[in-house]
Amino acid sequence: MSVAAAIEEKLRSAFAVDWLELDNESDQHSGPPGRESHFRLVLVSGDFAGQRPVRRHQAVYAALAQELDGPVHALSMHLFTPEEWTQRGEHAAASPACRGGSKSGG
Repeated sequence: MSVAAAIEEKLRSAFAVDWLELDNESDQHSGPPGRESHFRLVLVSGDFAGQRPVRRHQAVYAALAQELDGPVHALSMHLFTPEEWTQRGEHAAASPACRGGSKSGG
């Protein structure tokens, strides 16, 4: 099973998902082609109601502990309730361009 498929499966098991978008952005970073190390996640769930952003992130970290301790180097998270998602026009910010990281030695 691919890393992306494992992430999606675990998130769908851990949360009542209204919307899930997972983009593999690994090709925008240094490293060999075909890897699954950098992801952008948009997750909309009623489970986030009443939770501050840090608690939402902690819940996702807990659900994806194995992936975050292994192949996933970076996970950009955009986590919303259905109401917040509607208010945002069903849109989440794009990831910023890679600043070089390991390419620049930093």
